[in-house]
Amino acid sequence: MDIQHLVEMANQIGKFHEAFPDRNEALGDAAGHIRRFWDPRMRRQLLEHVDLGAAGLEPFILEAIRLKRTDLTPRTPATRS
Repeated sequence: MDIQHLVEMANQIGKFHEAFPDRNEALGDAAGHIRRFWDPRMRRQLLEHVDLGAAGLEPFILEAIRLKRTDLTPRTPATRS
């Protein structure tokens, strides 16, 4: 998926949640939305974008991503012996 589209979607999610009165809850909810509704490839691409400087991401959603990075990181399938 085009990274600019992912950035736009992430920023929209952030704008929605940023209006919530409890900032910590809002940050968690924004990251939780991405974790629940974005497939692992999309999340991996977003995290790579953050590692490369996070161009275009609004400060709120960037904070949410960094705060909940572990939760957003897709799990790798276990290998069988």
